[in-house]
Amino acid sequence: MQRIGIGLIGSGFMGRSHAIAFRAVSGIFSDISATPVLEILADIDAPAAERAAGALGFARSTADWHALIADPAVHLVDITTPNRLHKPMALAAIAAGKHVYCEKPLAPTAADAHEMADAAEAAGVQTFVGFSYLKNPMIAFAHEVIDSGEIGEVVSFRGLHAEDYMADPTQPWTWRMDPAGGHGAIADIGSHILSIARYLCGDIVEVSGQIATVVPERRTAGGETTQVLVDDQARALLRFASGATGSVEASWVATGRKMTIAFEVTGTKGTLAFDQERMNEVQLYVAGQRRGREGFKTILSGPAHPHYAPFCPAPGHHLGFNDMKTIEVRAILASLSGGLAFQPDFREAARIQATVDAIVASARERRWVSL
Repeated sequence: MQRIGIGLIGSGFMGRSHAIAFRAVSGIFSDISATPVLEILADIDAPAAERAAGALGFARSTADWHALIADPAVHLVDITTPNRLHKPMALAAIAAGKHVYCEKPLAPTAADAHEMADAAEAAGVQTFVGFSYLKNPMIAFAHEVIDSGEIGEVVSFRGLHAEDYMADPTQPWTWRMDPAGGHGAIADIGSHILSIARYLCGDIVEVSGQIATVVPERRTAGGETTQVLVDDQARALLRFASGATGSVEASWVATGRKMTIAFEVTGTKGTLAFDQERMNEVQLYVAGQRRGREGFKTILSGPAHPHYAPFCPAPGHHLGFNDMKTIEVRAILASLSGGLAFQPDFREAARIQATVDAIVASARERRWVSL
C-alpha cells in the first residue's frame, strides 16, 4: 500500500482535527489504497511543536516550516495556519513538488488564490482545500436529489452561516480580523455557505452585496484598542448561471448561533432544507402529496448515504465534525493514489474567493458585480 508522508503546519483547533482524521481514516475505511504517515509537525516555536507532535502522534517536530517542506519524507504539506500565511507556505510547497492540503479560505484575495492554483497546475501537484462541510453525507444526498431532478428545476437557493464567537464586544481582536488575511465573516465563514451554493446549484455569475462592521473597535492581546477593518456580517443576492436566484448571509456576531450552516433549495417540484446544527438530517418536500397530508419529510443519515456505513451500520446514529474531516481525508488519499480527483481543489477555492471578493466590492461600490 502506498505510504503518504504528512507534514502538518499548525496545531490549533483545525490542525488537531486534521491529525485526528489522518489517524482515524485507515481504521474506518477499508477501501483506501494509501496510508498516511504522520512524519513531522511545525508550530510557532520548538517547545510548542514538540508538545503538539507528541499529543497528535507525529514522529518529529520543528519550529521551521521551511524545513518541514524540504523534508524528503513529507509528500503532502498540510497547512492549518492563519490565512495570511497560506500563500507563501503553499507556493513554497508547490515549488518543492509537494502536494498541498490547505484550510479555507485559500488566500486573502482571489488574485492570490488564482496565482496559487496556476502554480500548482504548472507544477503538476495535487491540491485540496478544507471545505469540510461539503463532506457531510447529507450534503452529498442533497446533491444527489437535486442532480436527479427529484425536486425539478432549481429556482432558488437561500443560505446562511451564522455563529456568535465574536458577538461579545469584549472578545479581543484576533488574526481573523487582520485585513492582511483578507475579508472578515464573509470570507471566514461565508466561504462555507458559498461553497455549498456552488456545489448544489452551480456557478454564481452575479452578486449584490452588503457588509457591516458591528463592533468597530476591539482590544488586542496587549491591551491596546485597535480599529476593526473587516466585516462582522454580510449578505448578498445571487444570480446563478442556470438562471436560478438566491441569497447568502454570514455573521460571526449572531448571538446564540453556534454552527448554523443552513440552506433551502427550492425547485419546481419540491424543496430541500438543511441545518448543520442538525447535521444528520435533511428536510425534503416533494409536490404531489395527498391533500391534507402535504408536508416535509425528515430523512436521517444512514448507511444508504455516501460514506456513512463505514462509521456505523445503523441509520440515525449520527456522525460529527471530525467524521466529516475523516471523509475529507479519505477523498484526499483516494485522489493521491489515482482515484477520483478531489474537489474542491485550489482552482475551485479560487472561484469561491472570487465570489467573496465580488460581494465585498459590490457592497463598497453599491452595485451588482459580475463574476
